[in-house]
Amino acid sequence: MEQSTARDRATERPHAPSAPAVAVRAPGRPCAPAEHRVPEQARGEHTHSEPAAPAQSPRPVQRHSVRGQILQALRTSLVGGELVPGEVYSAPALGERFGVSATPVREAMQQLALEGAVEVVPNRGFRVIQRTPRELAELAEVRALLEIPVMLRLARTVPAERWCELRPLAEATAAAAARGDRAHYAETDRAFHRAVLSLAGNDQLVAVADDLHRRSQWPLMAAPVSRHADLVADAAEHTALLDALAAQDLTVVQSLVREHFTGADG
Repeated sequence: MEQSTARDRATERPHAPSAPAVAVRAPGRPCAPAEHRVPEQARGEHTHSEPAAPAQSPRPVQRHSVRGQILQALRTSLVGGELVPGEVYSAPALGERFGVSATPVREAMQQLALEGAVEVVPNRGFRVIQRTPRELAELAEVRALLEIPVMLRLARTVPAERWCELRPLAEATAAAAARGDRAHYAETDRAFHRAVLSLAGNDQLVAVADDLHRRSQWPLMAAPVSRHADLVADAAEHTALLDALAAQDLTVVQSLVREHFTGADG
């Protein structure tokens, strides 16, 4: 009887804890990113051997997902010029265009209003802001005042190999520019600048700079579409900036950043 009870207790013993997190590093790459600790369970979630965990709150997640997709689609339409400055768009009409209800469109438009891209028109919808060249120049000045001192400090303190790690981001902007994909270029451009500024270790700085950057990308009132060559030239400035930062050439860093901000797509 005692032996049977012992066997029963043994079968009820909990399983051993899962294996500890493992380090993952890209092999053979001189500019490979730093090690990332990846939990064993997180890696297993991407295999088909385990059933997917049931969603705890499917409706809120789905609604948030739709709103996020609509927000991204509206941003793309703004940058690409499909939503014309000065025009008023209603949430129901845009919802019909995207195949969704008016609610996620209205929520996305409210976010765009906070970002300075549109303004609320009572009982009508949202008007795309008509920005002027002066407003763009003011944004460039504020961005320069904020980011140039930070980049000069980073040029003095960040090792050259860290700048090497950011080259894939610069290459992504060049690829988008080569395709003439203005919307994707806008996203990769912001990603590059966020990565550079994040080396300063100041999250508030990154958030404020990213908001100013996004505002500078909204189209001007009756502005012609930039030439493809201009977009390619703007993207090339990212690689040149990384070279100057790695070489600690402060004069070139300051000149490149200021010129990049005054460009139509920087």
